[in-house]
Amino acid sequence: MITEAHGIPLATLLTSANTHDVTQLRALVEAIPAVRGRPGRPRQRPEHLYGDRGYDSEPVRRWLRSLRIRPVLAKRRTPHGSGLGRYRWVVERTLAWLHQFRRLRIRYERRADIHEAFMALACALICWRFL
Repeated sequence: MITEAHGIPLATLLTSANTHDVTQLRALVEAIPAVRGRPGRPRQRPEHLYGDRGYDSEPVRRWLRSLRIRPVLAKRRTPHGSGLGRYRWVVERTLAWLHQFRRLRIRYERRADIHEAFMALACALICWRFL
């Protein structure tokens, strides 16, 4: 899941439980819809991308910079206390909001398309509550 600064989900992706997050980063960034608002060409991508130590690799940083996205990723093998936790908790809060929906807390569906539909419905309800 990728969210904006207030926790509104921008894009979600359903994977198996043991898939590493960094392998899904490209698909998530490319799935972000265009942001409308100001006149002119709508912005396709965010300006900054915050992430934890799991996303720290030089190929990921280079790819994000090529898209003109400033990577703000915690470095591996450094002591904790980088200060990024005050930004990254937004995604954890959004995941907690998704777990308020019973069908997403425990996955009952065997088919992925049904689970994705419930996920899209829950994300739409979260966006509705922000309005």
